[in-house]
Amino acid sequence: MSPPRTFALLCAVAFLAFVSYDLVRRPALALFAGSLGATPVTVGILVALSTVTGIFVKLPVGVMSDLLDRRKFMIGGLLAFALPPFFYPVISDVTILGTLRLAHGLATALFTPLALAMVAQLYAERRGEAMGWYTAAAQGGGLLGPMLGGILVYAVGFSSTFLMAGAFGTLSLVLFLCMPRTVIPAPRLKRTHRTFMTEVRQGVKDIVRHRGILTTSLTEASKMMANGTLMAFLPLYGLSIGLNAAQVGVLFGIQALTSLFAKPAMGKISDRTGRHTPIVIGLCLCGAMLILIPQLETLKYLLIVSAVFGLGEAVITSSSTALIADLSHHTSIGAGMGMRGTIMDIGHAAGPVIAGILIASIGYRGGFAVIGIFQFITAGVFGMIMEGNRRRTIPEERPVSQ
Repeated sequence: MSPPRTFALLCAVAFLAFVSYDLVRRPALALFAGSLGATPVTVGILVALSTVTGIFVKLPVGVMSDLLDRRKFMIGGLLAFALPPFFYPVISDVTILGTLRLAHGLATALFTPLALAMVAQLYAERRGEAMGWYTAAAQGGGLLGPMLGGILVYAVGFSSTFLMAGAFGTLSLVLFLCMPRTVIPAPRLKRTHRTFMTEVRQGVKDIVRHRGILTTSLTEASKMMANGTLMAFLPLYGLSIGLNAAQVGVLFGIQALTSLFAKPAMGKISDRTGRHTPIVIGLCLCGAMLILIPQLETLKYLLIVSAVFGLGEAVITSSSTALIADLSHHTSIGAGMGMRGTIMDIGHAAGPVIAGILIASIGYRGGFAVIGIFQFITAGVFGMIMEGNRRRTIPEERPVSQ
């Protein structure tokens, strides 16, 4: 199978998987948790729990995928997309819901960093553009999922919504299994258990010590802190100003739609002009829009702000994923993407929890403003650190070796 056909199939798998994932988490999860009596702080924790799994899983899995059969890890991730949604309809307890969210988090923890590593290896010369197209496909699932989820919750209730999510996840798994095994070749080198563990530990050390990968991953963490805040509390804020579940779903959908069209173009621009400046601009856009959202109570203005937030996300993601691949050695791209995923998930998990505490104490305006200002701080820190690295290591910081 040629790289373009393989890439197209991988994008289709990602699209279907994230339709499934976002059918559950936006806006259905927050509304479902609210129907079970969850407080704002508990809603934030429940939204964050699926990313807690990624904090502990993505980095070691990324390192191991550079040494073992990457395909098996990706199948495990797709099983985690497909199966958990079928269990949501029978849950009536918030604690059990939290346990299921931890299990559901294995989906993105296992699949996402390895799929990004696969894209980076398929397109070494045009990584920004390729990452843009792949992440646009995944975000396309993030477009259809929330819109369909909001409509289904409004029209037929939670159970049918979750079952539909399971159907999309199952379809993504079936499509991936149609991909020839040779597309993702397993390493031929035989290793003893001791040698394998030594290589895993060394791979983790190399990635953790890499200043460029660490700094770039922190920008993703900041962005996902903002994203997690919206994911948990935009539905509740929307209901508080008179919007219904379907309208809230449209807000998430327009955010994803903007990213869908912007990411390939933004990635192509980063291939030509560099990665650093787009990341700074994207963080500033996300921060400004987050501050604006709770100042607005009209759907049409919220749609505009949601779209601009989606643009900011697109600018950051298409540049940061390509930059991490650039900084990683060709034999340790999985490790680099795992590091990105781990740190990103720390931000994603922290966002709803911190925002929940802030909103409970100082309201939506104050809570959203604090998270928004943090985006500007991150942009400034990233710019200064990367500029310092550039001056000390011209040409740009060498890739991590393994």
